[in-house]
Amino acid sequence: MDFITSLASPFFLHRQGNIRRFEQESESIQAGQLRKLITKARDTEWGKKYDFKSIRNYKDFSQRIPLQSYEDLKPYITRMVNGEKDVLWPSVVRWFARSSGTTNDKSKFIPVTSEILWRCHYKGGVDCVALYLENNPKSRFFSRKGLILGGSHSPSPLNAQAHQGDLSAVLLQNLNPLVNLVRVPPKRIILMDEWESKIRAIVESTCNKDVNSLSGVPSWMLVLIRALLEKTGRQHLTEVWPNLEVFFHGGISFEPYRTIYKELIPSDDMHYMETYNASEGFFGIQSDLSDPSLLLMQDYGVFYEFIPLDQVGSSDPKILSLQEVEREVNYAVVISTLGGLWRYQIGDTIRFTSLYPHKFIISGRTKHYINAFGEELMVDNADKAISLTNEATGAVVKEYTAAPLFMLDKAKGLHQWFIEFTKRPNSLTDYARLLDQNLKRLNSDYEAKRYKEISLQPLEIVEAKDGVFYEWLRRKGKLGGQHKIPRLSNDREMIEALLTINKE
Repeated sequence: MDFITSLASPFFLHRQGNIRRFEQESESIQAGQLRKLITKARDTEWGKKYDFKSIRNYKDFSQRIPLQSYEDLKPYITRMVNGEKDVLWPSVVRWFARSSGTTNDKSKFIPVTSEILWRCHYKGGVDCVALYLENNPKSRFFSRKGLILGGSHSPSPLNAQAHQGDLSAVLLQNLNPLVNLVRVPPKRIILMDEWESKIRAIVESTCNKDVNSLSGVPSWMLVLIRALLEKTGRQHLTEVWPNLEVFFHGGISFEPYRTIYKELIPSDDMHYMETYNASEGFFGIQSDLSDPSLLLMQDYGVFYEFIPLDQVGSSDPKILSLQEVEREVNYAVVISTLGGLWRYQIGDTIRFTSLYPHKFIISGRTKHYINAFGEELMVDNADKAISLTNEATGAVVKEYTAAPLFMLDKAKGLHQWFIEFTKRPNSLTDYARLLDQNLKRLNSDYEAKRYKEISLQPLEIVEAKDGVFYEWLRRKGKLGGQHKIPRLSNDREMIEALLTINKE
């Protein structure tokens, strides 16, 4: 550990101790978060509507306030964007994170109050460093620069005084100026609107800097890395930044990209640390670099509830507190936050791998899975199967998506996978066979439906031409930032659009 990092490290010890409290004091911590949220918002329009002043415990809260979707809260949020105060949360809110959750055309505007900005999002960033230093005591983290790859922001079209943009842009715009001393590139570059121009500017600005940490979405960071290598004529990123030691990543699963990153960063000293920082809040951090599960962060002004996935969408679903969840069950996440979201269904699904401490993996989205034939294929199954198949065949997958293909004449169907390879397998037939086998190993429902091809025939792979996914995003105006490729769809709208581009 260098001198500067050794001086800074003691400042994280107290927080590291507080995080360890999650293991024994989960119930009291979450009860305290709910109590503070209700007290803070009791004089808002929402608090008066549901008489927050008379809520005494979680039972009162859960019985009084119905589950909310974005559509339910949208009228309130629109008024907040237009400058009304004390609607869902005290005060006027000036910043909104623009999020679609996927790549559809409809944007959501998530309130970013000062409280959730500082006590949730920024606190999560500090905790990432605290946990990383605990995992890597030899780190030289503060002696060099960190590169954060974010999106852009602009004045809101609904109100000139409000601003909207990708969450990453909102966070970068409001950062303490001192952080800019250890961060690259300059704010004027990182907040540029046009993605391809931004990449070129970042490359020019950082190719001669001493960068040791990266933060961003794996797919878009990969675009930057390839542009940087092309500019410098280097083969490996460590030839450009020899002191690189950690990539803080999130937004999408890292599994399909792990092999690519190892090839581009062939260093035994390189670490990868996953985070779960959504527009709605910062929820999880990989607290142990040897364990891919994320630690649920419980004291960020977020109160958590969970709905078993098989009950999502029912008229009266069973809703559980954190103390009631079980391991290895897929749950839809429900949150109440310092951002004025109340019993809000964020659309993500998680599965707990341990309890006390509560650690989990992100298993997918409530709308992104395939269950056309009763197979209940989740995104984490698909990502893991791709990773295992790549490992066995030596292939490298750049992007993929999958959807059901129905054969009504046979009363059967199959899964059609559209895959763009960075490194093509020797045999696409063998790759498909191994992928099918790995899906059977990872998902018993899929295996049952594939048994003797009762309802599912062997999967089919369509190979994508180079750049098809990128072109699809470009045509939708979704290049860069936090935009993601939906991995699984229960309908064929997206895959048909991709297949059309692939034929051009």
